[in-house]
Amino acid sequence: MNRDETLKKLAQLRREGVLGVPKDSMIKSDEQIAGIKESAVINTGVLDYVSQNIKEGITTQDIDDWVRDYTESHGAICAPYHYEGFPKHVCTSIDDVVCHGIPSKKVILKEGMIINVDVSTILNGYFSDASRMFVIGETTAEKQKLVDVCKECLDLGLKQVKPYGRLGDVGYAIEQHAIDNGYKVVRDFGGHGVGLEFHEEPFVYHYGKKNSGCLLVPGMVFTIEPMLNMHKSGVRISAVDGWTAYTKDKMPSAQWEYSVLVTENGYEVLTY
Repeated sequence: MNRDETLKKLAQLRREGVLGVPKDSMIKSDEQIAGIKESAVINTGVLDYVSQNIKEGITTQDIDDWVRDYTESHGAICAPYHYEGFPKHVCTSIDDVVCHGIPSKKVILKEGMIINVDVSTILNGYFSDASRMFVIGETTAEKQKLVDVCKECLDLGLKQVKPYGRLGDVGYAIEQHAIDNGYKVVRDFGGHGVGLEFHEEPFVYHYGKKNSGCLLVPGMVFTIEPMLNMHKSGVRISAVDGWTAYTKDKMPSAQWEYSVLVTENGYEVLTY
């Protein structure tokens, strides 16, 4: 089914009173999807490069330099740079930092740290987004489990993505697995549509009820990016920089993020 046929189907669903039918603007064309995929190749390449080089003793500014250099050498732009005033090219969030950590020459990676590296890329006006967790050397069993379970939550949420399913099923699957393992889903942040802008509709909750929320339709592109806190879900934003989000109880947090395309048969992971 092409985009025009999909839009006709959505119009019919609206006439029938179906709730949660996405806006036409949320359905990407073949040309737009192709552009997003090209951007995604660079975005994934950046994270692969970080994965190959991250280690104890480097600074988070080193990571920012890698991301900037790799992205620019491939003819693309780092989306976070100066986005609403964000001062760096990538987010580096260590241990009790939930998200939006700002790279610094003063922050040196040490044995046992866990760090999320969140990369977003613009190529020819198309946006892509993903993040990975990295463990520096060997860490505690508690931190390792948090990292692993967070990735399991992402994978379980991803399995709920199917044409004409519901976005609430994604959040439900994520939250239930988090609860089963004694963790809390961060509710202050979520996933989002992506592709033509950095952040688009729909907002992707990582908690929810089955059979609720936005209808998932072929052509939609969005991120799934659960953040799990070890004990309490609350966060606090740094009063110093206005960006860095910490856990309120100073316990560790983890996050993984993919960008996903809804297809006629299920889904396609665009960035990882």
